Amino acid sequence: MRFGYSRSDRVSELILQEVSWIIRNGVKDPRIGFVTVTAVELSPDLRHARIYCSVMGNEEEKIRSWRALNRAKGYIRSSFGHRVSLKYLPEFVFILDRSLERVQRIEELLRGLSEKKDRQEEG
Repeated sequence: MRFGYSRSDRVSELILQEVSWIIRNGVKDPRIGFVTVTAVELSPDLRHARIYCSVMGNEEEKIRSWRALNRAKGYIRSSFGHRVSLKYLPEFVFILDRSLERVQRIEELLRGLSEKKDRQEEG
């Protein structure tokens, strides 16, 4: 029986924390708006990392931020390599995470249903 986290889990968490810090404090591109790293998935050999990011703002701001983030991928990976010591530096692939948008949309729908029910009960 194994206890604790696997190496993959620890490295994923390390990537999440460090890449978040680098995006927030190291990348100086003003086009990158409010970007949040939500999750990291690593390949079994730890050489490829899928980094899921949520981008806030209107659609134009999201597109601008997303493009700038992908242009900064090399800088982010290089900075990550300087900050941590791993045998292999994983290749980064940024993936747009729209789950927060879906949650907000569901909340809006539920709020609308609740308001509709309240109006029906009043009338």
